[in-house]
Amino acid sequence: MGWKARTPGFIAGLALLLAIQIPPQLASAQEGTDWVTKFPRDPVRVTSWPGGRKVAVSFALFVEVFGFGQGPVLRPDLMTRNPDLVNEAFRQYSITWGNLRVGRLFQELNVPLSVVLNAAFPVAHPSVWKEFRSIQAKAPIIAHGINNSNDILPLGRGLAEQKHYIRRTLELIASATGVRPTGWSSPSVYSNGDTMQAMAGEGITYNIDQMDADTISRLRTPDGALILLPYPTVTVDMGQFLARMKSPGEIESLWLDYVGELANEARANPAREATTVVIGLHPFVVGTPDGSAAMRRVLSRLKKDEMVWLTDTEAVLKAAGQN
Repeated sequence: MGWKARTPGFIAGLALLLAIQIPPQLASAQEGTDWVTKFPRDPVRVTSWPGGRKVAVSFALFVEVFGFGQGPVLRPDLMTRNPDLVNEAFRQYSITWGNLRVGRLFQELNVPLSVVLNAAFPVAHPSVWKEFRSIQAKAPIIAHGINNSNDILPLGRGLAEQKHYIRRTLELIASATGVRPTGWSSPSVYSNGDTMQAMAGEGITYNIDQMDADTISRLRTPDGALILLPYPTVTVDMGQFLARMKSPGEIESLWLDYVGELANEARANPAREATTVVIGLHPFVVGTPDGSAAMRRVLSRLKKDEMVWLTDTEAVLKAAGQN
C-alpha cells in the first residue's frame, strides 16, 4: 500500500505508537543520561540573555592547519594529480586570505567572534596568525587539537592517552598565544566518553561538540563537569558547502532561517527558555569575497533583530552563570 493511500486515522495511530515507544530519556537530549558518553547530563536553565534577548548566537571561526596534500577538497576529480595545485590553492587561500578577511569583517561590523584554533597553526603560519590576532585580539580561543589531519585525538587508546593529547594541545596554544584555552572543539567533531572525561581532567570547562540541542547543558564526568554549548550539524558551513554543494548565498538563507525561527518561537512564547547556537565558520567558505559578502548580510540582518544576541562563547557562559 502506497503512502498516499494511508488514512489520517492510521497516521495518527502511528504517531501515538511512536510517542509511546520512545523512552523518556530520549525525548530530551539534555535530561538524565547522555546518549553518547553515558554520563549524567542535565539542562542549564536560562530565562533570557542580556537586554531581554532570547537567542544567543556565537560565530566560531575554525583556524586550522592540514599539511600539504591533506584537508578539504573542492575538486575531487583532480585529487590524483601530483601536485594537486587546484585543491592546494583552495586550502592555501583560506589560510592566507580567508582567515584575515573574516577577522576584518567581524571587526568592521563590531560583532564578537570566537576562534577555534589548531595548536599547530600559529607555528606553521606565524605571520598570518600575528596579523589575525592583531585584528581579533580579544576573541576567545577554543582549543581544536594539534591539527586537522594526522595529529588528532587518539580515540580507542584509553583515557590517559587522551588526557596527554589535550594537555599537549593546551600547552602548545599557551606557548604560542599566551592564552590557555578553557574551551574545546574536537577535530572533525570526533570524540567519545574518554574525551569528555579527559577534557574535564585537564581543566577544560566547556566544549562545542554537542550537536543535538538548542539549549545549554551540563555533562558530569568522573573528572568534573563540562558545559556543552549547542553546535548544530546543519549550521556548519563546511558540511553545507562541500558535502551538500550549497553556495554561500544558500548558506546565508539557511542561517537566517535557523536563527530567525528560534527568534519567532521566542516571540510566540515569551516564557520559553532562552536558546543558544554556536555556528561554525570556515575560511574557505566565508573567507572568499562572495562568502564574506553573504556573511556581511547575515550579520547586518541579525544585528537588527531585538531577540538575537550576537556574542562569543565565553560571554554566553558568563551570562548563563557558568563562568
